[in-house]
Amino acid sequence: MALLDRSEWYDIARSTNWTPKFVTDEDLFPDVMTGAQGVPGEKWEVYDEPYKTSFPEYVSVQREKDAGAYSVKAALQRSRIFEDADPGWRSILKSHYGAIALGEYAAMSAEARMARFGRAPGMRNMATFGMMDENRHAQLQLFFPHEYCPKDRQFDWGHKAYHTNEWAAIAARHAFDDLFMARSATEIAVMLTFAFETGFTNMQFLGLAADAAEAGDYTFSSLISSIQTDESRHAQIGGPALQVLISNGRKAEAQKLVDIAIGRAWRIFCILTGPSMDYNTPLHHRKQSFKEFMQEWIVDQFERSLLDLGLDLPWYWEKMIAEFDYQHHAYQMGLWFWRPTLWWNPAAGVTPDCRDWLEEKYPGWNDTFGKAWDVIIDNLVAGHPERTMPQTLPIVCNMSQIPICAIPGNGWNVKDYPLDYEGRLYHFNSEIDRWIFEQDPKRYRGHMSLVDRFLAGQIQPADLLGALTYMNLQPGESGDDAHGYAWVDAYRGRMAAE
Repeated sequence: MALLDRSEWYDIARSTNWTPKFVTDEDLFPDVMTGAQGVPGEKWEVYDEPYKTSFPEYVSVQREKDAGAYSVKAALQRSRIFEDADPGWRSILKSHYGAIALGEYAAMSAEARMARFGRAPGMRNMATFGMMDENRHAQLQLFFPHEYCPKDRQFDWGHKAYHTNEWAAIAARHAFDDLFMARSATEIAVMLTFAFETGFTNMQFLGLAADAAEAGDYTFSSLISSIQTDESRHAQIGGPALQVLISNGRKAEAQKLVDIAIGRAWRIFCILTGPSMDYNTPLHHRKQSFKEFMQEWIVDQFERSLLDLGLDLPWYWEKMIAEFDYQHHAYQMGLWFWRPTLWWNPAAGVTPDCRDWLEEKYPGWNDTFGKAWDVIIDNLVAGHPERTMPQTLPIVCNMSQIPICAIPGNGWNVKDYPLDYEGRLYHFNSEIDRWIFEQDPKRYRGHMSLVDRFLAGQIQPADLLGALTYMNLQPGESGDDAHGYAWVDAYRGRMAAE
């Protein structure tokens, strides 16, 4: 018997709204879970997902993707990519797996919430596939680094990170819990799939796959490419949801959700991707700077997407763009200086050639960040690495959970943006972070940053060693310079020649 074309039956098959007989519609779709912003159920019927697929099609395509990813891994099982890769590249893998693998599992729960409580049938249908996507992503990104665990204990943090109090893991959990674990279905559609995935992770995975291929790590490139194709599909859940909200007079509510999500996603993206691109990636593999990447792939795309939907650019848009020049450099310096508190080994990335590249891409780098690195380099050249190690903890932003930092040297602009709320003094890295807190203080007020816990006496002994123990960093896991300080030899040679 001839099969009908999908376009002839799809809309009918996925129109699964019904009138309940034994409970009220409000009981079936409680607002606390749906977050429909007061838009009646019938208004959501116009939701039209741009990417349509059926379950048989989905399974067939996913089977091919898995076969491709696992086949490449098996074919390269005996390659020496791990041994031959630049230590900076291995650090990118470690930081990625630890920050992302279980984040994907959390996203599965978020997709499940949309699959059950989404008001639009199309949203529920797409989220069902998205839920399976995210489960697949978590499994892949736990399985692939597992083979490296016997060679390097830091790879175990692909699974371990989210189960610890390590500060970067706290920062990731705080952001992800806010964006999609503790939100309603509609909020998740907007904040996770539109703002976070469409705007940031989708583009990041494209760039990361290309970087992996350039570095010769075809296993990781295949893995990330396989994941990105899933992301590009279920990331489209949010756009139609925003259209429904805006067309029903909920633009202000939608705008706030987008503005909060972009601000929060930017912080995580900045500290995870910025240092990876401009410092950990070997110089000869860098195709563009983080700033160039942000301008070309993130800013331009977001501006088009937001304006096409009828939304405005976030009020802080220009402030965020201004941070492209310096924020990730500040984070990189913090990551390297507090390297014992990491589960990966950050690459300093400041050899003379690297500094020339940084100065070219970020004019003024040598007079600002370069001056701070000069002190570090002088101590290392003089044989005093202990002077480049932290003795205490930094001030941490109560929103991002990332240390407060900005431009040192001649461009000094490091500033705390405090807020006194209900008798407690909160500290923020920028006006953006403080504004997010002010939108819903009760949502964030009870959380204590790592430094708050330190000052409250929860970390004992009250020193860096006590903090490392609290963060569950065991011997062989705590971070150090990725290249074993070998890059300092270039400066020793230069000084000897002079």
